[in-house]
This record gives sequence, structure tokens and C-alpha cells, in this order.
Amino acid sequence: MPTNLALDDRLIEEAQRVGKHKTKREAVTAALAEYVKRRRQIRILDAFGTFDFDPAYDYKAERRRRR
Repeated sequence: MPTNLALDDRLIEEAQRVGKHKTKREAVTAALAEYVKRRRQIRILDAFGTFDFDPAYDYKAERRRRR
């Protein structure tokens, strides 16, 4: 899908150099993928502390049970 964006040329060129991307498209695609990955990680980190912890839970027993 063709998209026209007004991007900072210096920033794109720097992203190409730093990421060793051959084209602007590669640089932008890599940046978007990294952005999405990071946002998903943040959502996971935000979930910490929101679940109840069961001190009696034995994860090793669960591993043996599933075999």
C-alpha cells in the first residue's frame, strides 16, 4: 500500500547508517517493527504486580505432570 509521509531526511539517513539498512523502506520497516515489539514488552511489564501470587504453586511439579 503506497503511503506518502513527510519524514525527517537526516533521521532516516541516520537510521539507515546505524541499522545498516540499504534503503529507506528497510529502515522504516525495521523501526516500526522495533516500535511494536517495544510497546508489547511495555504492556507485559505493566501487567507485573496485577496477578495474585500463590506461594504454594510448584512449577516443577507442573512440568512433570504434563509429560
